[in-house]
Amino acid sequence: MATGGVERLRRRADYLRVQAAERRVALPGLLLQAAPGEAGCRRVGFTASRKVGNAVARNRAKRRLKALAGEILPLHAASGHDYVLVARQATPAREFQALRRDLESALRKLKLWQPVMAAAAGEGSAA
Repeated sequence: MATGGVERLRRRADYLRVQAAERRVALPGLLLQAAPGEAGCRRVGFTASRKVGNAVARNRAKRRLKALAGEILPLHAASGHDYVLVARQATPAREFQALRRDLESALRKLKLWQPVMAAAAGEGSAA
């Protein structure tokens, strides 16, 4: 199952590999981890620990991160990388615009931000 044109990380080994790469940026709304992956492919995974809150809060946080990833990653994330978005305590209640700024800022800090190209913009709006 894809999230807005980005494939999902499913195996624990993939999550551990991304974590071991130690490329991460922590911002108030989320933690972004990245690692090189398959060429020409973007994959993303989501996680929320018990620190985020009870099951309802964790699921809400992950739903918000999935919506955010589906909106930003297909157009702006560098291909050939795997990404893990980790929810933080502020994620469930943080404004969606602020979460968007957090993810964009994290991608820029990791030097994985790609500007929108005309062809990519057409693909993103067709989905």
